[in-house]
Amino acid sequence: MDIQERLLYQDEQLRVTVAMTPGVPAVTLFGQIDASNSSALACALAACRTGPHIIVDIGRLTFVDVSGLRVLAMPTLPPSQRWIRLHNVTPYQERLLRIMGWSYQPTAP
Repeated sequence: MDIQERLLYQDEQLRVTVAMTPGVPAVTLFGQIDASNSSALACALAACRTGPHIIVDIGRLTFVDVSGLRVLAMPTLPPSQRWIRLHNVTPYQERLLRIMGWSYQPTAP
């Protein structure tokens, strides 16, 4: 099976691609998320959701501010309702999430 990756969103700082894997969209983020693009990222992620959750690989992000973390961690929702599953969380990102009190559920490889 050939999995096709397509561009979901791009600006000067951030590129978002999605691969429609069997059953679950797999999104990869490259670059930086801040207040200038976090709302657009939220819309792009919501647009590719086809089921109960999506997998978002954040290992290639070079910067993420609180507005970006809020989009990715979905802290206002109970953990059972969060439809973004983070993958490849770096130690720095994990530390920020822990400091903010926003736990995440790592995905299996």
